[in-house]
Amino acid sequence: MEHRYLGASGLQVSDMCLGAMHFGGPADERASHRILDAFADAGGTFIDTADVYHAGESEAVLGRWLNGRDRDDFVVATKVWGPTGPGPNDGGLSRKHILSAVEASLRRLGTDHIDLYYTHVWDNRTPLEETLRTLDTLVTAGKVRYLGASNLTGWQLQKSVEVARAAGITGYSALQPLYNLLDRETEWELLPVCRNEGLGLMPWSPLRGGWLSGRFRRGMDAPPAGSVVAQATEKGLPQRWDRYANERTWAVLDVLHDIAGEADRSPAQVALRWLLQTPGVTAPIIGPRTPEHAADSIEATTFVLTPAQMTRLTEVSTVPAVYPYEVQARYVR
Repeated sequence: MEHRYLGASGLQVSDMCLGAMHFGGPADERASHRILDAFADAGGTFIDTADVYHAGESEAVLGRWLNGRDRDDFVVATKVWGPTGPGPNDGGLSRKHILSAVEASLRRLGTDHIDLYYTHVWDNRTPLEETLRTLDTLVTAGKVRYLGASNLTGWQLQKSVEVARAAGITGYSALQPLYNLLDRETEWELLPVCRNEGLGLMPWSPLRGGWLSGRFRRGMDAPPAGSVVAQATEKGLPQRWDRYANERTWAVLDVLHDIAGEADRSPAQVALRWLLQTPGVTAPIIGPRTPEHAADSIEATTFVLTPAQMTRLTEVSTVPAVYPYEVQARYVR
C-alpha cells in the first residue's frame, strides 16, 4: 500500500483503512487477528474502530492484537458519542461523556494515546464549543493526536472548522462520511469543505453493505439469503433492497461488472479503486468479516483504473443535482 497525508496535517496513513466494526461480533477474535495480520503484511497501517462496536469488544480485540507490536507502526482511530451505557450522560458529546469515554477506549485498546479521535455523530444538545474545547484538552494532554468527525452535514462541518479556528484550538483534520458509487451526495457539500479546509476524507461503507461486492446483478428480484442486504431489508436499515433495487443501481452495476471483466479484477476491487482514485479521498474504510474478504479488498491497492474507466464509472453513477446545486452547476464559475 501507499501512504497519504491526512488532509493538510503531517500525519501519514495507508491509502486503505481497515474497519474493525465486525471484530468481536461476526468476526471472532481469531478471525479478527488473521484479518489484522493480513492487512499489516500488505503494508496497512491505518485501523478504525469505535467504542460502540459490539459494546467495546472491537476495541478490546484490536488492543490485544496491538499488544507486543510496535504501537508507533500503526495509526489507530476510534470514535466517541455512544451510547455506552444506560445513564443520562452515557452518550453525546458533553465534556463529562467525552472525558469518561476516552479513558474507557484507552483501557480497551491497551494504549496511552489514540491517533485519530472522531466524534461519531452531531450532538444537538451540547454547545459545539464545549465539545471542541474538550477535545482540544485531550490533544494538549497527549491522549489524542488528531481529531475527526463523522456523519455531519456540510454546515455542521464548516461551522466546526470556523468555531475551532476562532477559538484558536485544535480543529478537525478528517471526516468520515458515507461515500461510494451508489451514494455520492457527499460530493455536494462535504467533499468541497474537506478539500477547501484541508481535511482528509475516509469513506465508510465503500461497498454499500455488499451492493458493490459483485453479488448483485440486473434481473435479481430479491437479495441473496443471509446477505447484509437481506438482513438490512428485514430490519428496515438504509441499505435495504427496496431503497437500491432501481434502474440507477442496475446501470451502475452493469458498468461495474463490465470494467471488472476488462481489468480482470473483482467488482469489489473496482468499486474500491474508484474511490482510491477520486480526488479528495484519503483512504476508503473496508469492513471485512472474513480473511478472504480482507484479501480481496486489499488487492484494490495493487492496480490502477484507466482514465476512460474512471469516467465511465463516474458518469453512470452521477446523482442528478437538486436545488441549489443544479442552479449553481449552470451559473457558478
